[in-house]
Amino acid sequence: MRVLMRDLLGQSLRELRVSADLTLRDVSSSARVSLGYLSEIERGHKEASSELLNAICTALDVPLGDVLRSVAERADAAANVTPLPVPGARAA
Repeated sequence: MRVLMRDLLGQSLRELRVSADLTLRDVSSSARVSLGYLSEIERGHKEASSELLNAICTALDVPLGDVLRSVAERADAAANVTPLPVPGARAA
């Protein structure tokens, strides 16, 4: 099964939101992002821009660096994170 970085990010954000006892509506309102888009980010269906990710972290009252470290730890633990092809890069 393939795992994408956006899946790992979404899992981290959802866990933080739930542990803070916040609803999608709470976070979407505070971060000024649509509820549907935030839901898609949490489910790994959409990718958040750096600015949007920062706004979501602010709404969760969690430093962006903490979220990125959490995602990095998940990526290290997942042996099968799918790399996206980079134009011009040679296969290993």
